[in-house]
Amino acid sequence: MGELGIGIGWRSEIDLTVERLPGVDFVEVVAENLHRDHLPESVAVLRERGTPVLPHAVSLSLGGADPVDMDRVEHLAAVARLTDAPLVSDHVCFVRAGGLDSGHLMPVPRTREALDVLVANVLVAQSVLETPLALENIAALLSWPDAELTEAQFLTELTERTGCGLLIDVANMWANARNLGEDPEALLDGLPLERLAYVHVAGGTVRDGVYHDTHAHPVPQEVLDLLGLLCDRVSPPGVLLERDDHYPSDAALAAELDAIRAVVRR
Repeated sequence: MGELGIGIGWRSEIDLTVERLPGVDFVEVVAENLHRDHLPESVAVLRERGTPVLPHAVSLSLGGADPVDMDRVEHLAAVARLTDAPLVSDHVCFVRAGGLDSGHLMPVPRTREALDVLVANVLVAQSVLETPLALENIAALLSWPDAELTEAQFLTELTERTGCGLLIDVANMWANARNLGEDPEALLDGLPLERLAYVHVAGGTVRDGVYHDTHAHPVPQEVLDLLGLLCDRVSPPGVLLERDDHYPSDAALAAELDAIRAVVRR
């Protein structure tokens, strides 16, 4: 399986579930949901067991034109120190502009100018972070016009210019294929998979003809199939199940982890 194995996103609503689920090799925590100076008891228990804990940020807004919010970067760095994390992550996106917060992960235009801004912001964040940074592809409900680069070209150049890793979310890839007509296999073929940090898998649902990456529904077979295509190309260091709402039974979560494990180990 590589360095991390099979993991699940730790959430306070399922803290005891995560503790007792069999075969959980690592967990991911939302960095903004943790204090910088003490851990929730359940996360501390996992750390005492030797389970790697990876902080995942959602608010750095590294793709935005506004200056990087250093308090947010320093918070992520502090949580990484507290959890003794092997790496941290955020998204290729922006969430703020002109003093307003979108409440969503917004896609970055795939232009040279936007890439230059993203690269500069990543380098600023990396100057504060003491652990490696990986950045995740997002699910988008729109694509900006006048793209100068494909997503694969954009992400490849990002990694080359910053040295960051890639957190590949196959559920987000499926959402973009379903909603925007993008080709996930072409993206997989064009990505620098040697920079792969780990993989996200999640579920969603279709409403009014649009696939919503809710993290509140079972993982669809199409996402597992896309995970299989990724595994045909590279052995992922880790694969993590995200669930953020409408939590099912322990048995249902264990079954989803087993389904992911079966794809990875086939």
